[in-house]
Amino acid sequence: MTISDDARDLDLLFAEARRSSPELPDDLAVRILTDAEAVRLERARPAVPANRGLFHGLYGALGGWQGLGGLVAASVAGVWVGFSAPSFLPDPASYFVSQDASYMVADLGLEPTFLEELE
Repeated sequence: MTISDDARDLDLLFAEARRSSPELPDDLAVRILTDAEAVRLERARPAVPANRGLFHGLYGALGGWQGLGGLVAASVAGVWVGFSAPSFLPDPASYFVSQDASYMVADLGLEPTFLEELE
């Protein structure tokens, strides 16, 4: 048997397969359609998510107990450093409020006598 004989036999086999249409058993077709309808109905129902509340959503968004634990530790450390700052750190309020307000008036171009009138 040569390659050309194999190709001819294969062509004959394909031609026979095209002529005969396979029949699907009736019970198999009914089972397939029933299963397809069940899947379609299941997908048609919208899934209603359970509303677990704001804190549960934040808990999940922060990464669970690991993320929440880190956030609590950082918050406590920040409050601790804020209330009992070491002596070598400057007071953060001094950056915003000064005891001497005359430099602010000088920056505005007003005379120092204006400050005396306000007092």
